[in-house]
Amino acid sequence: MGKTLLKKVWDLHTVRPLSTGQTQLFIGLHLIHEVTTPQAFDMLRSRGVGVAFPDRTFATTDHIIPTLDTGRPFQDPLAEAMLSALERNCAEFGISLWNLDSDRQGIVHVIGPELGLTQPGMTIACGDSHTSTHGALGAVGLGVGTSQVRDVLASQSLAIDPLKVRRISVNGKLERGVFAKDVVLEIIHRLGVNAGVGHAYEYGGTAVDQMSIDERLTICNMSIEGGARVGYVNPDQTTFEYLRGRPFVPIGDAFDRALSWWESIASDTDADYDDVVEIPAAEIEPRVTWGINPGQSVGVSECIPSVTATESNPAIAEALAFMGLAGGARITGTKIDVAFVGSCTNSRLSDLREAALIAKGHRVAPHVKALVVPGSQAVQVAAEREGLDQLFRDAGFEWRGAGCSMCLAMNPDRLEGNQLCASSSNRNFKGRQGSPTGRTLLMSPAMVAAAAVAGEVTDVREAL
Repeated sequence: MGKTLLKKVWDLHTVRPLSTGQTQLFIGLHLIHEVTTPQAFDMLRSRGVGVAFPDRTFATTDHIIPTLDTGRPFQDPLAEAMLSALERNCAEFGISLWNLDSDRQGIVHVIGPELGLTQPGMTIACGDSHTSTHGALGAVGLGVGTSQVRDVLASQSLAIDPLKVRRISVNGKLERGVFAKDVVLEIIHRLGVNAGVGHAYEYGGTAVDQMSIDERLTICNMSIEGGARVGYVNPDQTTFEYLRGRPFVPIGDAFDRALSWWESIASDTDADYDDVVEIPAAEIEPRVTWGINPGQSVGVSECIPSVTATESNPAIAEALAFMGLAGGARITGTKIDVAFVGSCTNSRLSDLREAALIAKGHRVAPHVKALVVPGSQAVQVAAEREGLDQLFRDAGFEWRGAGCSMCLAMNPDRLEGNQLCASSSNRNFKGRQGSPTGRTLLMSPAMVAAAAVAGEVTDVREAL
């Protein structure tokens, strides 16, 4: 019986099995940012411990930075303290930091693939739950907490529970106007937000095979929203061509040797899976969340779950009450107040192009505040070179600097009161976008742009 990519990578990176049933796993790449590291470095100092492999650790700033005024000191004292701590810690321990003055700065899960740090067969850890993103290139990305950030800094390894592997195959051709965001929202809706607990999700099938790396990054990014610890796509020719020529990728003969190994790390054709799920691509339409977790979504042509269902499902009742939406009503026509294109899920150049295609020649509805936030400085430069920034401005969108922005509101970009936001981010939890009563509808960047122009949720396929 053949092996899955997860099994191959796991075996190659196992330091030793632990008496707890866990595995001590060597981490090939450690990505850090300003939010989950200050306490981790303090814990190292308190124990008199250094960083084991500073050359395997790379830092950037993303969560807390303002996307308008990045002058120092920041207006938010806590944000300034976090970034100052990151600067001191990286200097003290010899860690590379891509700060605001670097053209490599950006959201950690955008710059990893962008720079070629993320490569097939790697184990990657980061103090951020969406580290599963890196699996799009055939890596095993593990989101960790602050204490585990400490462990990786000190030992370059983690104690990890074994994972089952669920193969999710999406087969067929996606309809125009249906994007990777819709695919992953469909998967989470069908399987549930807890179905992936204890699992890695391997994504495949003809629809995934035909996707770009940017699209695969979107799907793997939201694996954690379905409960999975890891999400990945087997490396293929699309992967190899994406990586070729990137700053941290080998060149010449070394690239050819790396490519040979990358090919070998993919799941065997006779690999054994713990579970297999098949989803026809033709059944997927643009999706919109209506509730307070990413699994609570409907197709854009569908209705919000009926109030009558709340008698046996308190979760639906809670979500409808918080969102202020009527059960049984169509999701289209839901009025929005804010539109946000960005986040580590959907802030790459291809995402901005799709949103720009919809915005071009139109104007944002008068009552809507609309933001476009590139995921990295490199994305920002590339978009501006294509004139996308001016296109968005002409349509009434605000064009911002690179950062996490309104995805999690650890910066000045946040909802106010009970504003309803059409968002290309990954979480629609209560208070996620800053206001305790703020509400979030997750959708693709193109759907966000369509909603911004219409002032309400609308079917992007009509705009196309």
